[in-house]
Amino acid sequence: MAVDLVIFDCDGVLVDSEPISVRVGTAALRRLGWEIDEAEYAERFVGCTNEYWAEQIGRTPPGWREQVNADYVAAVKAELCAVEGIEAALDRLSVPICVASNGRHATIRRSLELTGLAGRFTGRVFSAEDVPRGKPEPDLFLHAATTMGAEPERCVVVEDSPFGVTAAVRAGMRCLAFAGGLTPASRLDGLGATLFHHHAALPDLISTL
Repeated sequence: MAVDLVIFDCDGVLVDSEPISVRVGTAALRRLGWEIDEAEYAERFVGCTNEYWAEQIGRTPPGWREQVNADYVAAVKAELCAVEGIEAALDRLSVPICVASNGRHATIRRSLELTGLAGRFTGRVFSAEDVPRGKPEPDLFLHAATTMGAEPERCVVVEDSPFGVTAAVRAGMRCLAFAGGLTPASRLDGLGATLFHHHAALPDLISTL
């Protein structure tokens, strides 16, 4: 079946923000007294919604969340870059594209602007803020498809987390799972997606669909 729309997750697929998020988040939870390392933090929280993260952490001291956000923003401004190979891959795509991320609009916009990718997705950015439920529920991907005028079965989602892959499968969309980032292939395998390890392979994978 032809592909009418490619829906990209943002963090870990377009921008290499997840190592920063994991490092800052792990340090913040340790300040709360959690015994957690970066591997466990990544497994529990990479790809989740802000609401899920807050629910799992529970009550925090005054100013703690504001400090976490300030630490993250400072690190992102200093370190964030596009995921290797994504710009060349986007240049080769001839079908419509959009972004659908569990992040907030302000966060997505900042990430895309800092990495020079914003112009590629002008007016085609969707956030969990737009729907009742974020990933792993299908709402966000279905909302993006409807807004872009594409049927779910003619959409391809590019994801890198179990939360996102699960959402794509539940939406009835084909999914390509990027296993070249923070989430190991073992956590993405068996969820219903086709795995790939380098963005250079992405255009050909999409064309074969």
